[in-house]
Amino acid sequence: MGNPLSSFLLLCLILLSSPVFFLTSCESVPVDPRPRAFPSFKIQEIKEEIGWGCSYTVKIKTSCSSRRFTTDRISLAFGDAYHNEVYAPRLDDPSSAAFERCSTDTFKIQGPCGYGICYLYLRRDGWDGWTPEWVQVYEPHVSRAISFYYGTPLPNGIWYGFNHCPRSSSSIGVTEI
Repeated sequence: MGNPLSSFLLLCLILLSSPVFFLTSCESVPVDPRPRAFPSFKIQEIKEEIGWGCSYTVKIKTSCSSRRFTTDRISLAFGDAYHNEVYAPRLDDPSSAAFERCSTDTFKIQGPCGYGICYLYLRRDGWDGWTPEWVQVYEPHVSRAISFYYGTPLPNGIWYGFNHCPRSSSSIGVTEI
């Protein structure tokens, strides 16, 4: 029959190399599809460096349940798990008719090059109660967009959105707005 320790080690080796063991032993963390408030979120201190930067295309659809137009100040922040953050302090422009009901607005935003966007927050400051339907971010060198679905009014004066980054990235930020 052989040595019991050798048999045990052989069994462990077989189990660890088994795809069934691997798939059932890996704990998957479910991603909450709903946006939520992030009151402790802080914008990172932007470090200007020569030669850095990528251009992102961001599309934002305003909900058809939103007011006809908004005078709210709308800010956006998104980034990756490696602390590469893109920040647009004010996307709204009352003279441009941005964020009208049922419309989709497209923005070109410069920022540090990221490696897989995993969080996105919007912030609304004002009294209109603007409601986004969704936000899509097109990363440079990636053929498809990453989408974040809202569909509910943003609370006033707080960062609101999604953080699907690994847990170690949840303390992102240095400077508060």
